[in-house]
Amino acid sequence: MVEVRSRRGRQAPRIEDVPALCGGYVVTVAMLEKLGLHRRTVSRRCRPGGPWSSLAPGIVKLGNGPPTRDDRRYAALLHAGPGAVLTGLDALALHGLRNAPAPFGPVHVLVPHGCRRAGAGVALVERTHRLPDPEPGRWPLAPIPRAVLDFARRSRDRNAVRAVVAEVVQRGWCTVPELVEELERGSSRGTAVARGVLREISDGVRSVAEAEARALVLRSGLVAPLWNPRLDDSAGRFVAYPDAWFDEVGLAWEIDSVEYHLSPADYARTVRRRSAMMANGVLVVQTLPSDLHSRPREVMAELIRCHGQAARLPRPSVTAIPADE
Repeated sequence: MVEVRSRRGRQAPRIEDVPALCGGYVVTVAMLEKLGLHRRTVSRRCRPGGPWSSLAPGIVKLGNGPPTRDDRRYAALLHAGPGAVLTGLDALALHGLRNAPAPFGPVHVLVPHGCRRAGAGVALVERTHRLPDPEPGRWPLAPIPRAVLDFARRSRDRNAVRAVVAEVVQRGWCTVPELVEELERGSSRGTAVARGVLREISDGVRSVAEAEARALVLRSGLVAPLWNPRLDDSAGRFVAYPDAWFDEVGLAWEIDSVEYHLSPADYARTVRRRSAMMANGVLVVQTLPSDLHSRPREVMAELIRCHGQAARLPRPSVTAIPADE
């Protein structure tokens, strides 16, 4: 048994029993003191090379290995105090998003506006009048619309925001109106990227590559296409969902890559989708996502050329139904 120094009048527990008594390996010094451990004992064990380590002022990991992201999350919640809610990238990761960037840096937590807790190296503490009720589960997580917008407000990476918003919408975890409502209810600071991405998603864009394609076609002088509409033949039978559809001439534009779609199975269906469109007289333009930013002029020229070719052909007998209908 490891001997520890106790506070006066208290019987200190065995060190090996401390994690079970505290309910985990990330604890506050106050919790250890309540168990009977002396503050000097805690400080000694947290020295360099010691068996414990300090994660933040007043917060200890009962181990000396590198802190995991979960360790940092527990430390951030303990630092922020009762009622704190995880948001941003950590909440998105714990919700199960696949396309969100890996969490890094301080853990973003929300606390009641009256809380005077300042941030620490392990936590980014944001006071809010709109503290959300946490989702039920192991962690107190902000709902997905709030977590998405809290991440988007602090991100300068438009493609990362595009990927996150496209994923939650395409997987049916929240709707564009829900995201817009959350955006309008919160602070307007830092919302330019989020507003631009939501405009793209509202137009039907569902991937990073499609967002880049949308930006390019807006500069081309062509009439804006429909994004991800449903095509039906003259008998009302389903044909395909092209990435973009120029309805006035019956031209389909496909952005072909496994990398930029939410499910690899999408790519396996590409050949069948294209064959179905061509069988109905649809001219199909194919573009690699990498060409959108490495060869934008060539892509635009090809798109304009194919648009002109489609205009000279009889328009195919297909009907386009916008993505949100």
